[in-house]
Amino acid sequence: MLKRGFAASLVGVGVLTCVLAAVPAGPALAQPPDRDEHPDIRWFLEAGSADGAQAEFALRQIADRWRDGYAGILWDVAWLVRPPSQRFLHFFTMVNFLGAQTGQRFGPDLASWHDWIWDQPYDPHPDYGYFKGQWYAQIDPRFADFFPRGVRSDIRLDEIEWGGVAVNGIPPLAYPAHLEAGAADYLADDHVVFGIAVGDEARAYPKRILAWHEMALDRVGGVELTVVYCTLCGTVIPFESVVDGRHLTFGTSGLLYRSNKLMFDAESRSLWNTFEGVPVVGALAGSGLRLTPRAVVTTTWGEWRRRHPATTVLSLDTGHRRDYSEGAAYRGYFGTDELMFRVSNVDRRLANKAEVLVLRLADPAADGRLRPLAVAAQRLARERVFHLAFAGRSLVIVTSPRGANRVYDAGDVRFVRHLDGERIADESGRTWRATEDALVLDGEPPAQRARVAAQRAFWFGWYAQFPDTELVD
Repeated sequence: MLKRGFAASLVGVGVLTCVLAAVPAGPALAQPPDRDEHPDIRWFLEAGSADGAQAEFALRQIADRWRDGYAGILWDVAWLVRPPSQRFLHFFTMVNFLGAQTGQRFGPDLASWHDWIWDQPYDPHPDYGYFKGQWYAQIDPRFADFFPRGVRSDIRLDEIEWGGVAVNGIPPLAYPAHLEAGAADYLADDHVVFGIAVGDEARAYPKRILAWHEMALDRVGGVELTVVYCTLCGTVIPFESVVDGRHLTFGTSGLLYRSNKLMFDAESRSLWNTFEGVPVVGALAGSGLRLTPRAVVTTTWGEWRRRHPATTVLSLDTGHRRDYSEGAAYRGYFGTDELMFRVSNVDRRLANKAEVLVLRLADPAADGRLRPLAVAAQRLARERVFHLAFAGRSLVIVTSPRGANRVYDAGDVRFVRHLDGERIADESGRTWRATEDALVLDGEPPAQRARVAAQRAFWFGWYAQFPDTELVD
């Protein structure tokens, strides 16, 4: 996603033009509902009108039936007309109105308004989703498809915000061209790649390419995959694209939830949480659908190629013109601990962008509820064979010399040390190979310990999604 400054510049050059002509002016909206009902959502849309008199009339109608649960809607209006937009007077009208209705004195400080809104009980206008779609449709008409009237949302709508681009404005790669390892002369051994292996096929997705696209629709080992990269949260998750017998085609919505990208499926236009792989807004919300994650490892090209000499890797011939040099994408963002977008939950035990290895497992002791876990990458770099008990299971995290983390279900085996880059020993002296599918015992009788899907993430992004996470630091 792009910085808010880009969003503001779009507003400043007139992208946020008024498309509310179809909404009648204030007095033509017929009689208002009873005072104990919500004001018509069209008043909120008119509050964002470029016509000052029309906007002020709408605000008076809202004031008559005000609830603090409406503050998020007015925040959405203020955010898109804030300076350096030419509508700065309208911006101050919005924040002054918020102050008058709530008794809060945050003035033009939208960050403090957000913190206050998120601290309130969630009591939204029943048509908040519809408003959001119509309001963002001024940027891209396709946003309205995500928020039809009566849309179901399983997450707080006041935590969904525009990420600065249009729908698929960061273009996903669809079955991208790939090369044999020996032909990838554009990669150096220390370049970062995300490695995926399915069956007998392995593929590397260089960070320098995937960061510009944030999603790749691909097929590896005969399995259809949606490889999602949320650059803001620092995480790559490969999901199986087929769920409940349906092959869904995913794209980038241009919207964020707690600084994490929301993807959408083209078939139903539902929005999906990319950390959880579940639909959260739209026709599929509440359906019980959940995408199956596949294991991925963040490593270097040299280490991945040595372990998988038959691997393929993405080609620079993507069909798009980008600066695919190492570290070019998001250099400023990755180089600081600052966030582009605020989140409602922050934990200072680690730096915002400290890297953690994360996973969620069903806990039998909690009726199968998925429990979140984060383990600091620095801890794993020091303790390269790391045991822990979590969600009723004994896990071992094996970290390679180049820092690649793989999680396995250890069962009743205690692993104690590395023997080389790929082999570890258990306390009985037996040798096991750390593969992409399992820890495999050398010798007889044959035995395996299955791989557990996990991925790296920035601490702030994981904690914002799962504030009940267990942290091992």
